Amino acid sequence: MYLHSVVVLLRLLNTSPARGAVTHTLGSSTNLENGYRLSMELSEVMRTTFSCRQWTDEPVDDATIYRILDNARFAPNGGNRQGWHVTVVKDRAIREQFKPLIKPATNQYVAQVAAGEAPWNTIVPSAIDLEAERSIDKNFPGVNEMVEAPAVLVISVDLSVVCSFDSILDRVGVISGASIYPFVWNILLAARQEGLAGVLTTYLSYAEAEVQQLLGLPEHYAVAAMVPLGHPVKQLTKLKRNSVEDFANVDRFDGAPFTA
Repeated sequence: MYLHSVVVLLRLLNTSPARGAVTHTLGSSTNLENGYRLSMELSEVMRTTFSCRQWTDEPVDDATIYRILDNARFAPNGGNRQGWHVTVVKDRAIREQFKPLIKPATNQYVAQVAAGEAPWNTIVPSAIDLEAERSIDKNFPGVNEMVEAPAVLVISVDLSVVCSFDSILDRVGVISGASIYPFVWNILLAARQEGLAGVLTTYLSYAEAEVQQLLGLPEHYAVAAMVPLGHPVKQLTKLKRNSVEDFANVDRFDGAPFTA
């Protein structure tokens, strides 16, 4: 009896969430230990957080979203300036206005994929008329579902506080993303812990000026992502990714593959 009590206490100490959060056990929503769900292993969260585009009608309450953001806010960011801002979009009328704003971006995306190109690429010139393709209506699976998801978050970043070491280079900037996308990824990891799923989308940034006006964002807040969240129709647990040897090398880009 004493040993069992010690085990229970240690489990609770190791998994007690901040601010009364309820954590989720992989593959189970009912595995309770004195009222607390036991936490998933970090490796399981990382390996099973997939890009979800289909959700059930089950709502996601504000308390759950708050817990997700309360955990996500500990993401690394430049100078700890925490330039992120989250707009929790509840108004369905506002969400509906996202659809026509997204359309030109997804039209081009679909056209380039059909042409065998990497869409919206800044290195390899496109062989098709991109301006014309943006005006031709094409089906981009999942847009309606994503806009109509149980919860929709729009994440923006204050460009006046981010560091952009590559701003003097003659290429598209990527460094500023280090101060926002770890936070966005933390949202998805925290959602997985809650038994939810979402997807990081960026096509809303195509119409940034219109989105800024629609959501009341200051001009220096860049639209970084739209993240829909909900209870997945199906939880994927086996994701396909390249092996470490495919993307890691020793000393040089053309060096020997890195292995254990």
